[in-house]
Amino acid sequence: MSDKIATLSDETFSEVIGSASEPVLVDFWAEWCGPCKMIAPILDEIANEQEGKLQIAKVNVDENPSIARQFEVMSIPTMIVFKDGQPARKLVGAKPKAALLDEIADLI
Repeated sequence: MSDKIATLSDETFSEVIGSASEPVLVDFWAEWCGPCKMIAPILDEIANEQEGKLQIAKVNVDENPSIARQFEVMSIPTMIVFKDGQPARKLVGAKPKAALLDEIADLI
């Protein structure tokens, strides 16, 4: 995982999302999730390419069930883009890099 990707927990989530100066794409994932592993390198690339425009963060749903419940994450991977501390877009399922960037282009 890139050093540009933050790992969030139930305890740190609100502070990090609320204080972010740019949009934050939060990847809700788990160790046992195959599609989650498929998109991890894509998110690494996006974190490097969009530095200063978009932050990437991860929440392990097994370790942080409260946050997953709060944002109604029913299946993983689910990615939610937060802008100004609020959820702006929810994406469910693994997607190719181009499709993912297309879906969030208007937010970054």
